[in-house]
Amino acid sequence: MVQPETAGNPMSAQKWVRSSLRHLSQRLEDMGHPASPPTVGRLLRKLGYSLRVNVKKQEASAAHPDRQQQFEVIQGQKQVFQAAGWPIISVDTKKKELIGNFKNAGRAWGQEAEAVNVHDFPHDALMRAVPYGIYDVSSKCGSVYVGSSADTPEFAVTALARWWEEEGQQRFPTAKELLILADAGGSNGCRSRSFKLHLQEQLSDCYGLSVTVCHYPTGCSKWNPIEHRLFSQISLNWAGKPLRSLDTMLNYIRGTTTQTGLTVRAACLDATFEKGQKVSDDQMQQLNVEHHSVCRQWNYTIRPRLAVFSEAAHTSEPI
Repeated sequence: MVQPETAGNPMSAQKWVRSSLRHLSQRLEDMGHPASPPTVGRLLRKLGYSLRVNVKKQEASAAHPDRQQQFEVIQGQKQVFQAAGWPIISVDTKKKELIGNFKNAGRAWGQEAEAVNVHDFPHDALMRAVPYGIYDVSSKCGSVYVGSSADTPEFAVTALARWWEEEGQQRFPTAKELLILADAGGSNGCRSRSFKLHLQEQLSDCYGLSVTVCHYPTGCSKWNPIEHRLFSQISLNWAGKPLRSLDTMLNYIRGTTTQTGLTVRAACLDATFEKGQKVSDDQMQQLNVEHHSVCRQWNYTIRPRLAVFSEAAHTSEPI
């Protein structure tokens, strides 16, 4: 019988040795029980053992006191907007991709494997693509705006404003309210002053929209609809296919469909977005932001500043 692994037990060091069948066979032989690696494997399977991988089941932020309440708030907001026929969009930045002859995870049918670079060195890439996704919950339509600059709040809101200009206004011509579902961090994070400032200037004031934002709690991004309804489908569509050019990437995004009717648009955002932009206290005080009474840090509505909106409505250029 194996002795308990205590500090005084010389076998305790074996706890940190990889337990391959070869190692287990050697350890059994050292203890006077010779058994070949295949025999050890057969005995382990009889006892219910097999090679297993780690399973992500424990929520690191599950103890947050407002977690469940925030999910109830999000569900309530969605019901209100759906009943009124107002737009609901889910947004996030997809994983950044190196454009070039690099390996792309997954497998694809072919007569032979595609040859790609051995190493994924950034300096060998044509560019680093930053895909910002917008998923229209009610119509099952997705849009991805691909930039080559930094993933900043200004970049995120520029993509949102372009979506509203090109699609949102046509799909919801009478809507004056917009619900945005977003993660708590990243370029559209709940603590970002810059995100709120650009939402005010580029979306609310420019188009006369009241923009309600609900952030998912930290660690809960997998419940954001865009993750499993849009991004996962795009990843499946280009699995095993190197993204050798920006056009290749855009075409795979546009070619993403599902049996439930998903359609996806893709376009480039060529502007340069600088990191580290600061928003002063005075600028924040000028915003027309109302934080909700429940989970204030995650829920707020930005309404148009009437004077600014009136001025913007009489000019051909967005503010």
